[in-house]
Amino acid sequence: MRTERDEVTAEAATVSGRRWRVLSIGLLGFSSGLPLALSGPSLQAWFTTAGMSLKAIGWITLIGQAYVLKFLWSPLLDRLPLPWLGRRRGWIVLMQLLCGAALISMSFYTPQGAASTLAFLGVLLAFASATQDIAYDAHRTDLLRPAERGWGTAAAQGGYRFGMLVSGALGLILADRFGWPWVYRLMGGLMAAGTLVTLLSPDAPDEQPARSFTEAIVQPFADFFQRYGKVALAWLALMVLYKLCDAFALSLSTTFLIRVPQFSLTQIGTISKTFGLVAGLLGALAGGWVVTRMRLFPALLWLGVAQALVNLGYIWLVHSGPDVYAMGLVVSTEYFVSGVGSTAFVVLVTALCNVRYSATQFALLSSLAVVGRVFLGPLAAWLVPQVGWSMFFVITALSAIPGLLLVIALRHAIHRVELAQAR
Repeated sequence: MRTERDEVTAEAATVSGRRWRVLSIGLLGFSSGLPLALSGPSLQAWFTTAGMSLKAIGWITLIGQAYVLKFLWSPLLDRLPLPWLGRRRGWIVLMQLLCGAALISMSFYTPQGAASTLAFLGVLLAFASATQDIAYDAHRTDLLRPAERGWGTAAAQGGYRFGMLVSGALGLILADRFGWPWVYRLMGGLMAAGTLVTLLSPDAPDEQPARSFTEAIVQPFADFFQRYGKVALAWLALMVLYKLCDAFALSLSTTFLIRVPQFSLTQIGTISKTFGLVAGLLGALAGGWVVTRMRLFPALLWLGVAQALVNLGYIWLVHSGPDVYAMGLVVSTEYFVSGVGSTAFVVLVTALCNVRYSATQFALLSSLAVVGRVFLGPLAAWLVPQVGWSMFFVITALSAIPGLLLVIALRHAIHRVELAQAR
């Protein structure tokens, strides 16, 4: 017979286990978020301060294509667990080490003397980072129970944005003082150190992996279309369109802040990246609160509207000059709203996945969500000289309309997915 003391002890252990699951997901989110800026905005800043052309900077944004194409090799992670640390964590550790090696290698080159070599290493970094994301997203989907997904997703978003804070804000400040090579060496060391967190992270209940590559490749996609039928294509379209306006506005944001209001790297790092990403962290936590108290459909709808409207704040910076208070307000508001919206969006993506195929299905959905972030850079670089920066930001706000209309069209399907997740 279990005594009352045994029941209290068991309950305490359950609560402790739940807290550690959520906390470990947040810590792993840091390693997931750290490399992104280093193949994106920070690399963009390095090329900008090196005097590279706007056209060249626009093409550099394509380095992140691995984030869009990662679903192509995600079945490999579902099919072949590595012979250490379980089905997910082995891949996470391997990719953390590869990210660290790529970052340290990049520190030995400059845009002026070896732009193509830097681009190649940036592609390698993006590939390793995207593969880490596949394993991490699947690990989070497998590990968190339905009741933990709101706060667990908030912790993941918070850790992810804190990683971007370190590689973005701290990276810019250190680059202004010590140069970009030392920044990339430091970040490479932090990626390698992140393996310690992976070693201590709990294992998720392991599902039986696919028995063949055919099953690993075909079944995840077949399962998705079988479960959602006629609305499956609409779900895929929503993945692309919901965060499009956010990605469009941010595609050349670092270059904009350096060349138009003419902020220094230290000002951007201290004010824009620090205050902005802290606001994003708070937004991610607020998103966890929102999705536990509001239905998913109204959360996605109103947060989508807010994401579009905050893009218009950048027009103020076109005319303000290097006003750090204006930059802090505009960027912090944008990051906060984006953080809230991202948490709600990731909760939806998680709910759409089948745990057995979580690596492949989450990779597919999340890769579609970053299409705008990766491919809009060259378009933005062409559009800005045609219409000017002010009209560019108006266009980015209007680009939210298709995604919002799709959210409205899918409102009943969103309710059904939300109810199924709660069971």
